[in-house]
Formats: sequence, structure tokens, C-alpha cells
Amino acid sequence: QVQLVESGGGLVQAGGSLRLSCAASGRTFSSLSMGWFRQAPGKEREFVAAINWSGGSTYYADSVKGRFTISRDNAKNTVYLQMSNLKPEDTAVYYCAARPALSRDYDAYNHWGQGTQVTVSS
Repeated sequence: QVQLVESGGGLVQAGGSLRLSCAASGRTFSSLSMGWFRQAPGKEREFVAAINWSGGSTYYADSVKGRFTISRDNAKNTVYLQMSNLKPEDTAVYYCAARPALSRDYDAYNHWGQGTQVTVSS
């Protein structure tokens, strides 16, 4: 079993930055691929970014490419999402998730955190 806890969300003005963290415990973190997803009110959960076990492979949604960066520190059992040049449309609850292999598909992930709210004001 894997337990995931997100932190770092908050209220920020458009153009600002935030860094989300997701701390993992339980199963060996360094063997897992990690993903970030988000869900805005009234919308389906959508893929944001993913990173493989070593950090050598990453995926990004087109909407965040060039603005967000996913990274991980296996020594700290933590994955990060650095978000820059934030836009009001980035407002959502952000979730981290874990699975054995890299994927953009949220149905493929079987371990989820509770989410952290990100609100971007215009």
C-alpha cells in the first residue's frame, strides 16, 4: 500500500508560481512512477504531468508544457510540481498518484492523495 499526501497549494495571482509536493510512504517510492492530475469544479479529472521511477522520463499535458515542471527526490520519497506563469484556468484541486509504470491515464493509477487546492486569481 502507498500513502500519498499533497501540500503546497494556495491562492496566487495570475503570473505567479507555486510548488506542490507529494510525500509518499509505504511501498518503495523509488520503484513507482508518479503523476499529477487536477480537477476543476464541474470538470473531469485531467492529466497534468508524470515522471518515471528514475526521473529520466516525463510527460506533460500540452496546456502546462513550458510552465510546469515535475521532478522527484527518491531520497525524500517526494515528487514535486513546480508551477510557473500560472493562469486562472489552472485553478483546480491537484492530486498526486502512483503506479508501477509511467502513464497519462488516470484510470491506470491505483494510489491517490487527498488533493490540494490551487486557486489562481486574475
